[in-house]
Amino acid sequence: QPQLVESGGGLVQPGGSLRLSCTASGFTASGFSVDVYTLNWFRQAPGKEREAVSCIRGEDIVSIYADSVKGRFTISRDNAKNTVYLQMDTLEPEDTAVYYCAARFIRCSRAVQDMNYWGKGTLVTVPS
Repeated sequence: QPQLVESGGGLVQPGGSLRLSCTASGFTASGFSVDVYTLNWFRQAPGKEREAVSCIRGEDIVSIYADSVKGRFTISRDNAKNTVYLQMDTLEPEDTAVYYCAARFIRCSRAVQDMNYWGKGTLVTVPS
């Protein structure tokens, strides 16, 4: 079965940085290589709905959905390692959330319901 496993979350002071990773496995069971899936980062803050942060198609086609992270967060992907990264710089307390990795076949989307597979999430805490 396809799986996505996030790592790299933790407690970081305001202004600090973290790099999240998400490694994909088992996608051949879907009939397709993970390479044809877009890989997406979402986040869900306490008491709020899950929101799309960024998406990458292939290794170089990037969409950034959350205005609040533009210029601070960078998504990247290493197909050889089946891994997508989210480099988060200049972190703010408002970035506190569970960050989820998700895969969608071929196209990027900001809609939660469009994702085909989800990871279990990793918690990022930025204290105020």
